[in-house]
Amino acid sequence: MNVLKKLEIPFKGLLIGEHEYDFTISDSFFEAIEYSDIKHGDLSVHINLDKQSGMIVLNFSIQGAVTLPCDRCLEDFSFPIDAHEMLIVKFGPERLEESDEVIILPETDHSLQLWSFIYEYISLQIPYRKVHPDDENGNSTCNQEFIEKIEQISKSNHSDPRWDALKDINFD
Repeated sequence: MNVLKKLEIPFKGLLIGEHEYDFTISDSFFEAIEYSDIKHGDLSVHINLDKQSGMIVLNFSIQGAVTLPCDRCLEDFSFPIDAHEMLIVKFGPERLEESDEVIILPETDHSLQLWSFIYEYISLQIPYRKVHPDDENGNSTCNQEFIEKIEQISKSNHSDPRWDALKDINFD
């Protein structure tokens, strides 16, 4: 069975009230998503579904860690994820996304695919700049050997002879 298909909740036939769902997200989840920036992770997802007469309110709680490459030293590190999100599902004539928290599903739908919301909530927790966290003394935990190599290369002033002639151009 497809990993993403397992993250589907059939809501037709559910009684009005609260329902609890738990899912485990692993590497196979991220591999199943074609353009995923995340390749490895181990997370647990708890969903509290509150079915009401005209809508469904889903509260997501996602905890765990994903493995990310460090932007500074390129070595992988574990990044903690702790997300709490809410999604409101209303019903109408056609599929529509009213806002980030509210979607409208056709009244003919009988289940809700959650994988895209879960992936989005995880992705939103990842910072733009991904670097190893500092240790308790405030020192970087990046691979120091690699950082030193980068510093050596940046200190050596290698000039490209093709561009040397442009250094003498006078623009005045």
